[in-house]
Amino acid sequence: MEKLKLIIADDHTMFLQGIVSLIEHESGIKIIGKAVNGIEVLDILKIQNADMVILDISMPEMDGIELSKILKKEYPFIKIIIVSTHSNAKIISRLIRIGVNGYLLKNAEKAELLEAIYSVADGKNYFSKEVEEQYLNNSQKIEKQISTITELSSREKEILVLIAQEYNTAEIAEKTFISFNTVNTHRRNLLSKLNAKNTAGLVKYAVENGLVD
Repeated sequence: MEKLKLIIADDHTMFLQGIVSLIEHESGIKIIGKAVNGIEVLDILKIQNADMVILDISMPEMDGIELSKILKKEYPFIKIIIVSTHSNAKIISRLIRIGVNGYLLKNAEKAELLEAIYSVADGKNYFSKEVEEQYLNNSQKIEKQISTITELSSREKEILVLIAQEYNTAEIAEKTFISFNTVNTHRRNLLSKLNAKNTAGLVKYAVENGLVD
């Protein structure tokens, strides 16, 4: 039986080495690469094929969220398992929407990690009990936020992203070919629809809901 080809990415050397030591002697798994950020993962994939990538979220240069988006677009056959300290429901929801196949916390034991790897390799999804509870307990609120995003017009989404990227009103008007006053109208509508008090609230909303990184 062909071994599962695996890449592991985490910028904390001790944790990276810890995962390697837990699974390197598994007869069905072959670790073909180790990386400290998403860019290094993509470099490995230029020269080797992988079946699965185990990722942390917080990594320098390119984090696990951005890498997951790229992998799902350019390497859709690669399975993704997140192993992270993050149990925030919004982050979990964002990664589920991207399409990751598994998510467990860094306090997981070896048996659960292996269960996740083999379950995902078998075509199933695997989310730890803590992750499922966080998502399910907040799913109604999260779905409401997703619904709000859906209700925004394409122009409103465009302007929200530009605001979050720190463009001022004049720059947004020039970039979108609309008037200064029209930009301000869209800004007021966004504040009202998203129940935000100011620009900082709009930026926070855009980041938390995956419209910008």
